[in-house]
Amino acid sequence: MTDIVDWVAVDWGTSNLRAWGIAADGAVTFSRNSPKGMGKLTREDYSAALSELLDGVTGTRAGAIEVLVCGMAGARQGWLEAPYLEAPTDLRHLLAGAVQPAMPNTRFAVSILPGVCQKNGADNVMRGEETQLLGLASLRPGYTGVVCMPGTHSKWAQLNGTRIDHFATAMTGELFEILSTHSVLRHSLAGSLDGPGRAEGFAAGAAAGLERPQELLGQLFQVRAGSLLSGRTPDWCAGFLSGLLIGTEIGSNRHLIGAEPVPLIGSAALCALYADVLAKTGATGLPVDATDVVLAGLKAARSAIA
Repeated sequence: MTDIVDWVAVDWGTSNLRAWGIAADGAVTFSRNSPKGMGKLTREDYSAALSELLDGVTGTRAGAIEVLVCGMAGARQGWLEAPYLEAPTDLRHLLAGAVQPAMPNTRFAVSILPGVCQKNGADNVMRGEETQLLGLASLRPGYTGVVCMPGTHSKWAQLNGTRIDHFATAMTGELFEILSTHSVLRHSLAGSLDGPGRAEGFAAGAAAGLERPQELLGQLFQVRAGSLLSGRTPDWCAGFLSGLLIGTEIGSNRHLIGAEPVPLIGSAALCALYADVLAKTGATGLPVDATDVVLAGLKAARSAIA
């Protein structure tokens, strides 16, 4: 089967690789997925993984097909490091900072977009989220305010049109995974975690995190103590731990939240949890489809100098 495209948009994550064929009018002609994310590849594997995913793709013009990549392919441990742009910066400059890895398959001309870093005593990095932020700016022209991007390493970014002024990272998702599988808390989460007690536990944890984010280290042990002393079930404990971490994250960033709804970019399930906790503060969370914004961001980056 042959897919005819003007160019190809690629989001290369840690776990997965996604590609979309883009027509001259911007329409998506195909969508393909592969489990060959950065975490499964050596540097020598990238070109073959991309060629395999794009097998049968044909360009509308003579010469190599342009492939624009965002995400972890540009990380230091990825295909070819794309040096960070330093915030504050205008995200329309992403393509100017792209790098071009060697591609044995000359049918494709690959450019990898850079991430964004932050220095001067507030060291931070993002790679992939910057393209989503540019996409959000493209879909919501003129938006100014905070954007929350829930995930393994959640981002809170201050966006001013296409300009990212500053951002922060919360290791919320990774902490949940580590604490629930490698700490003493794992003993309280041994069993079914999706029972009816999970919602009640989540509400209790979120309230505690929002009210006392500075007490996270002490409140974490309530997961273990609650199961030993109050008969808290594994589903309740899992909900409490999740709610406590998310509540602490949002409580710690409360000062950034204004009157406007907070765009939430991430998985639908995770964004729903963040929207629920934001509502407890009187704020509104506005889930945004992550695929829509990454595609819009890749298109916007390419069009900046195309």
